[in-house]
Amino acid sequence: MFAPDDTIVAVATPPGRGALGVVRLSGPRAHHITDQLVARRGAPRLAVLSQVLVLDASGGECRDDAVIVCFDAPHSYTGEHVTEISAHGNPMLLEGIVRAAMRAGARLAEPGEFTLRAFLNGKRDLLQAEAVADLIAAATPMQARAAADQLHGTLTLRIGAIDASLFDLLARLEASLDFPDEGYHFVKPSDVAAEVAGIVAGIDALLADATRGRLLREGATVVIAGRPNVGKSSLFNALVGADRAIVTDVPGTTRDLVAERVDIEGLALTLVDTAGAHDTNDRIEREGVARSVQARAASELVLVVLDQSEALSYDDRRILEETRMGPRVIVKNKADAPDRSGEVAGAPVVAVSALTGIGLDALRVAIARVLNGSEPSRDLPAISNMRHVALLEDARAWLEQGRTAALAGATEEFVTADLQQARERFDEIVGRRTREDVLRHIFERFCIGK
Repeated sequence: MFAPDDTIVAVATPPGRGALGVVRLSGPRAHHITDQLVARRGAPRLAVLSQVLVLDASGGECRDDAVIVCFDAPHSYTGEHVTEISAHGNPMLLEGIVRAAMRAGARLAEPGEFTLRAFLNGKRDLLQAEAVADLIAAATPMQARAAADQLHGTLTLRIGAIDASLFDLLARLEASLDFPDEGYHFVKPSDVAAEVAGIVAGIDALLADATRGRLLREGATVVIAGRPNVGKSSLFNALVGADRAIVTDVPGTTRDLVAERVDIEGLALTLVDTAGAHDTNDRIEREGVARSVQARAASELVLVVLDQSEALSYDDRRILEETRMGPRVIVKNKADAPDRSGEVAGAPVVAVSALTGIGLDALRVAIARVLNGSEPSRDLPAISNMRHVALLEDARAWLEQGRTAALAGATEEFVTADLQQARERFDEIVGRRTREDVLRHIFERFCIGK
């Protein structure tokens, strides 16, 4: 997969121009290569102002002022010798420093290779390594908090506590297997079943929050639907906080999907404005209506917008019927006008004014409540990664199989085999036992330089 015994280099700051840019080296020859690039470097962890070699594509050399910080193994992010060079944030300068480091013997890092080395050297477990990518990709404050919580080891500790209970039980079962002729039994079958039930309860407590965690981590798509001129685009702009969609009093203004990422109650949602649902002979409008139907089918939630100042039309009733089987919120726009639309059943109803902002906060809460399946919560979910969820569910199945075997009077050997399978799933979660293709998939999500 990667060669962990050479020295790697990459730009560690985002692409583009800025005041500063950082080039990072890691590996056994990191400091030796640094000595070939800079006029001087200081003691470990001491920032030193120096000049650094910049090499252009044709082999020409120049120098840039930079701050050099070296870290000795194992006291670094990767657990190896590391150098961080903070230079001016011009992409050509940073690429020139990387080029000079490669000429001195470094290799360009693969995506996620610095964090992979931190994992391989025991500086991070796999849960924490995955949290690094989630923290970088976070689009809302709550996403960032959840990723930081996992990075600091909260989920690792909970998984570790469950695993420790299982390890203790396995140790007693295996002790019984060590003395088959003497007939020693260090734990009774009924006690095995009870202890396994307790371990399963710990897993269930984690899995109970998995849906909310996945929603927080991955977000959802929310489609705004309704007939023409009910205020869909105005509502879209109000929720986005900018005039992203064109708003006019001419029916059929929106003919294609308009999407924007928004933060609603801590959830990173993709909000989609759609063409008004109605019959039309215009080929372009018909295509827009068809795309609206497709978007509704692919979404996690539909906001059905009605004009409460008017009685329900044929098109209103049709879209209410088409969306009745899925998650939806009925939005009665023009809340400052008398309600002539009547009662609408089968979904939460929120009255808003897209122009004045009346009811928008209540709508945000209703959106989060429907997506969460409960009241919006500011508490962080314990688990949000589907890889972790799948492994926990697999571990739970093996534990239940072992518990059933113990209650049926099976020997310690058969029960132990099932429980060992469950423990292997815990090892996969934290990375003590993980296939190379899984590691590749995880770390390929990272940006180069992290």
